[in-house]
Amino acid sequence: MDFFKLITVRESCRNYTGEPVPRETLKKILNAARLAPSACNSQPWSFVVADTPDAVRHAVECVQDGGANKFTDKAPAFILIVEEHAQLSPRIADRLDSQHFAQIDLGLATAHLCLAAAEEGLGTCIMGLFSEEKAKAYFSIPSEKRVRLIISVGYSADSAPRAKSRKPLDELVRFV
Repeated sequence: MDFFKLITVRESCRNYTGEPVPRETLKKILNAARLAPSACNSQPWSFVVADTPDAVRHAVECVQDGGANKFTDKAPAFILIVEEHAQLSPRIADRLDSQHFAQIDLGLATAHLCLAAAEEGLGTCIMGLFSEEKAKAYFSIPSEKRVRLIISVGYSADSAPRAKSRKPLDELVRFV
């Protein structure tokens, strides 16, 4: 798909069909995330995929904790984005220790994943509101690691994407 069309059709899906996503398709979009740029090529990420009925049930419990994200009831898969320790080269780390590149890198990997999913005809929703404690317990993630995001993945039940409501470009850009 043309990139500019792709970024227009990608949206936060809140209405899934419930149809399972083939593992090969999940691997394909995870590979796109793996190929995302990262500072010093540190690749400070790992991904936990919940696509079995029991794992999906646990993921739903995590993202619906506190009453949020009820739309995930029909999501057939979830991807947990786990922050790993970033290995920056000593030359860079010494000069830029105040910059936390891992979170930027996770954002890039997440964007790659969601755009690849859209290319494959899938909907995604990036969620930052969830029980990290439950996620770590359910999915055996060590306590010292951080689950930064959980992404629901599946086929959208909506026939067309919603129109995007964004600020005008001239409010966001200043040429100097």
